[in-house]
Amino acid sequence: MPAPLIAFRGITKSFEATRALVGVDVEIEPGSVHALVGENGAGKSTLGKILAGVHAFDAGTLELDGVAVQFDSPRAAMKAGITIVAQEIALVGPRTVVENVYLGLEDRLGPFVRARSLNARFAELVRSTGIDVPADALVDELSIADQQKVEILRALARNSDIIVMDEPTARLATHEAAKLADIVRDLRAQGKTIVYVSHFLDEVLSIADTITVLRDGTVVSTAPAATYDADLLVTQMVGRSVDAAFPDVRARTPGTSPVLSVEKIGTPGMFADITFDVHPGEIVVITGLVGSGRSEVVRAIYGAEPPSTGSARFNGKNIRYRHPKEAVADGMSFIPESRKTEGLFLGFSIADNVGLPHLQSLTQRGLLLARRVNQRVSQALVEVGAKPASPELPVGLLSGGNQQKVLFARALLGKTKLLIADEPTRGVDVAAKRQIYDLLVEHASRGLGILVVSSEMEEVIGLAHRVIVMRKGRIAGQLTDAEISGINIAQLAFGQSESRSGSNTEANQS
Repeated sequence: MPAPLIAFRGITKSFEATRALVGVDVEIEPGSVHALVGENGAGKSTLGKILAGVHAFDAGTLELDGVAVQFDSPRAAMKAGITIVAQEIALVGPRTVVENVYLGLEDRLGPFVRARSLNARFAELVRSTGIDVPADALVDELSIADQQKVEILRALARNSDIIVMDEPTARLATHEAAKLADIVRDLRAQGKTIVYVSHFLDEVLSIADTITVLRDGTVVSTAPAATYDADLLVTQMVGRSVDAAFPDVRARTPGTSPVLSVEKIGTPGMFADITFDVHPGEIVVITGLVGSGRSEVVRAIYGAEPPSTGSARFNGKNIRYRHPKEAVADGMSFIPESRKTEGLFLGFSIADNVGLPHLQSLTQRGLLLARRVNQRVSQALVEVGAKPASPELPVGLLSGGNQQKVLFARALLGKTKLLIADEPTRGVDVAAKRQIYDLLVEHASRGLGILVVSSEMEEVIGLAHRVIVMRKGRIAGQLTDAEISGINIAQLAFGQSESRSGSNTEANQS
């Protein structure tokens, strides 16, 4: 056995009252892909961030090539040849892609950046990695998936010997994730050491040399990847078997009037002629390739980016929302794709985040009723299966899965008639996914209308009463129960089934 390049020995880390890591021992061999897996809150991302200098550990020792080190910043770790592809986007929005990728590494002539040389370096990086993003595009104007690609390119541009990848494929489509896996294998062949944090178990099993399973901040096991399968990983991660990925989706009550109807809504350059209904008790899933206009449609319905044309009717009245607060007042709730940038105030408490849209029912004569807030928020957190220490804890200290559950608690606290959820399980582990699926199915059975955007094929098939497939800003087809399959969805998404009956956007309205 080669000597470890990286050794965590007795590493302990706490965030206020929450113990993220407790006496963790892990050794990582040079030139290998070492995966860290576990439920959200298990400590896998925290361990990776300690190596990358994002967090300092409280106790224990971190050894790099046999020498004890402790990095006080990502810059210090980078000097030691370590960089991180972070789960959360950390780019300079008003700057171009190439400027972000080479920030701090620019070719200069005196005080001036040599743009031609920088562009040539970027073109070679794109050629060698296969990750293609327009060099001169502003980051603010890119999709989240493309921003994730920029994060990966920025890390690779630094030529580090050790790369921490924290959920690098969470925002990528399936074919993009496959390309990244090939890049990781190429980096390993070049002698790079990859610490790979992911909740996609099939991905981990296909790419890792060694896997460490963490649960509740402690190491459950470390072994060669070949000794695991997905079932064993899940059992070790959650401490029990998870028998089925999806709950039984109950049939909706027939004959009910739609809670939401949109007709021929559109916004130039984004989407056009979008027509569909959502009924009480129905889960409708919108899917399609990244960039097909899925998120833009649901944001338009919610009033975040109002459509230019068409009409909509919600809960019995005609609507044309100009601001999300109007949608909230009518009983529409929205869980955005990015919980960090669009969903949560990370420095605020859990109670503040959950109660914010519902202040009218939580105040009396203009004064916030703290006891009522904590009581209702605590009840809502229990109902969604969140496990925070206290409603007063800053939401930024929670794991990704518990942050997502906080968004569900907020969405379901009021008198919601329609829940819109954009990628509701992105960045959460297998156990938390099942809890979210249970939530969606249970509330649908109570008569709530649910509209979901999802990129995960299994999720689309496992949840939906009806599937809307988008392609290039238009509905390529709608699939009802008997028509929902991976083949039918893929054919519509890739434009290979335009003539099938399911592609008629009018014929499948129900």
